[in-house]
Amino acid sequence: MNKPLRRVAIFCGLLVFALLLRDNWLQFVRADELNAHPKNTRVRIERYANERGNIIVDGKPITGSVDSGGNYYKYKRTYVNGPMWAPVTGYASQVYDANQIEKIEDGILTGNDDRLFFDRTLAMFTGDKKKGGDVVTTLSGAAQKAAYEGLGKNTGAVVAIEPSTGKVLALASTPSYDPASIAGSNDEKAWVALNGAKNKPMQNRALREIYPPGSVFKVVTAAAALESGKVTDINAATETPEGWKIPLSRVPMKNHSGGCANASLNEALRVSCNSVFAKLGDDVGRDKMVEMAEKFGFNAEQFTPVRSAASVYDKQADRGGNALSSIGQFNTATTPLQMAMVTAAIANDGKLMKPYMIDKLVAPNLDVIKQNDPEEMSRPVSPENAQKLQQMMENVVSKGTGAKADLNMDGVRVGGKTGTAQHGEKNAKRPYAWFISYAKTDQGSPVAVAVIVEDAEGTNREDISGGGLAAPIAKAVMKAVIKNRG
Repeated sequence: MNKPLRRVAIFCGLLVFALLLRDNWLQFVRADELNAHPKNTRVRIERYANERGNIIVDGKPITGSVDSGGNYYKYKRTYVNGPMWAPVTGYASQVYDANQIEKIEDGILTGNDDRLFFDRTLAMFTGDKKKGGDVVTTLSGAAQKAAYEGLGKNTGAVVAIEPSTGKVLALASTPSYDPASIAGSNDEKAWVALNGAKNKPMQNRALREIYPPGSVFKVVTAAAALESGKVTDINAATETPEGWKIPLSRVPMKNHSGGCANASLNEALRVSCNSVFAKLGDDVGRDKMVEMAEKFGFNAEQFTPVRSAASVYDKQADRGGNALSSIGQFNTATTPLQMAMVTAAIANDGKLMKPYMIDKLVAPNLDVIKQNDPEEMSRPVSPENAQKLQQMMENVVSKGTGAKADLNMDGVRVGGKTGTAQHGEKNAKRPYAWFISYAKTDQGSPVAVAVIVEDAEGTNREDISGGGLAAPIAKAVMKAVIKNRG
């Protein structure tokens, strides 16, 4: 072979080698990246080429699929009571991808998950249509309905948890939206309207919004006081003078009720004394307060498996900031999920179970692919101290501001705590109404609830209170859970 031909052959060989190298790089190294690329329409076409599996509540699907009649996307997602379940399901859109359970378990729902390889292979030989698997949730339809209808036209959220397992029983957020309105390929107008709405209907307030907790945080401070030994007898007088001054300032702590001077821990929770709990937070100290808050789940994201924003207890606060943080002010901020976790741990005698809302994943042939089991997360308080906290919270319902949450059912005890959280510059904005509660029987606690009413339509500012607005919603949810259990 002469020299010019040899050079051409070597050059062509290098081109073939480069082509093979590039091809392998794209097919293997970058395969996952390209499959997930937002401009790769083939992934979306494949997602809707067959009927998706369903999301199941109480043994019944709350999702479905219909023939969309489109050239590219054969099936379109449908929803049963879409606005009520949107904070749980999320959406699955032919254009705008998916979120929440629809996104997290997309592989199971489409049938593309590696764990469904046998089902796909069998369908090829039998000629059956490819099918997606189902996602079975822990949710209670009765509890979700009570939460959603209880919130009504108000802006807010509700989370209900089964304390002994961590199962999420209700997860409601209002205002909401219908995921079906953005499920198709020609829903740009609805998508733009939803994303531009001032009331943020697509925001999952139960998981992704953090709020000042106000007085409901006082149960965490009470737990820290008991666990640190600063308080041993919940009925003994505390050394808290009226007008106790916030550390590093000359400002006295204001109470919104009388009888707070030297009030016992039990009485201080019943009438919600700011001075007693601010002083206790200062006595316990910032580091121990941070430690207690983090045992309950603060300062960390939670996954249900849908991600929840991290609630906040300031690790760098000075003494004055820590005292204010101890009554749910300063920089303290929390999700409704987090306050439901706090309540559930207290109701479960001090044991916090990891919250989760997917019970199991099921193949098209009904084989269980994955079963989620209860998992202990931490033990913030001892059983003895948890029972003291229960006694105090039950006192709030039976003799204090939480009376509207009392179920008045034989054999059922209800504990709770109200909160009215001021916020905005100089507390100028309308306050948030909080209520946390649990129901308990001799067999244990079937439910713990956290409710926040962010904005109550048609309610005067002076009439906004946790006991007045949020407690009745919590009562309805607890009642639904107990009745549904038979």
